[in-house]
Amino acid sequence: MYQASVPVFIRGLKVLAALLEKAAAHAEANGIDPAQLVNARLAPDMYPLSGQVQRASDASKFAVQRLSQNEAPKFPDNETTLPQLQQRIADTLAYVQSVPPEQIDGAESRKVALSFGDFKPEFQGDDYLLTFALPNFYFHVTTAYGILRQAGVPIGKMDFLGPYPQQGGSGA
Repeated sequence: MYQASVPVFIRGLKVLAALLEKAAAHAEANGIDPAQLVNARLAPDMYPLSGQVQRASDASKFAVQRLSQNEAPKFPDNETTLPQLQQRIADTLAYVQSVPPEQIDGAESRKVALSFGDFKPEFQGDDYLLTFALPNFYFHVTTAYGILRQAGVPIGKMDFLGPYPQQGGSGA
């Protein structure tokens, strides 16, 4: 459960941070007010970039909290600048990375109950991670990518996928 959650969230959060770095560079290079990017959205009824980053942060830290039963930090959702969003990601990474594997491994049978108004699903730990937490996390990372792409930030699929470790081998 640890391997299927924490490293995945870490990678996704680092990709999100790298996307925001490219957004800041694009804004500076093109004389764009970074607030335009922070407030950009794909559709009127969707969160802006700031909300997408906040929800990706929440999706990862609350998943780790629910699986580990280790209290996550609370963030007030008041970020209005790219540097503040970067700090939100850094704070989320610090928490996610602080939870040891033994607090998550074995959580596949742990009961996870959610409550969002009238929506009150209950999951077994592995179903929660695989059918709710990870898809929700990647929805918000993907939407943040889409917002930046639509706003003209020069990013592509490899930026979304992020870096891969060098493949070893003898080359023989």
